[in-house]
Amino acid sequence: MSYVAYNQKLKKNQMHELSVAMGIVKIAEDETKKAKAKKVTLIELEIGKLAGVEFESLDFVWPAAVKNTVLEEAERKIDVKEGLGKCADCDAVFEIQHFYDSCPKCGSNLKGIIQGKELRVKALEVV
Repeated sequence: MSYVAYNQKLKKNQMHELSVAMGIVKIAEDETKKAKAKKVTLIELEIGKLAGVEFESLDFVWPAAVKNTVLEEAERKIDVKEGLGKCADCDAVFEIQHFYDSCPKCGSNLKGIIQGKELRVKALEVV
């Protein structure tokens, strides 16, 4: 018997994106079963820029997550949603890159997020 030590750290983001990808696979498996279909030919995802998903990491883990599943041969489309906030003080609507961005009109940090936290399966094409 032999033992090989392998000490490769996984990036935190890759671990998170793997769980996101596995959740997407679970949804696709369940919906394909409900439709009495065999596989998915297209999956459309909607992911907001404020959802905490690193797109490069998701691309990296995707092949491993979908291997031997209904998504293995599916085309994947991602609709990226920009972050939008609404100022609680002056009601201005503005683009947000980070949660800590302040209102460009009045400088207030009080805001509501109105778009950008989406993380959902938008559509599946099955056969």
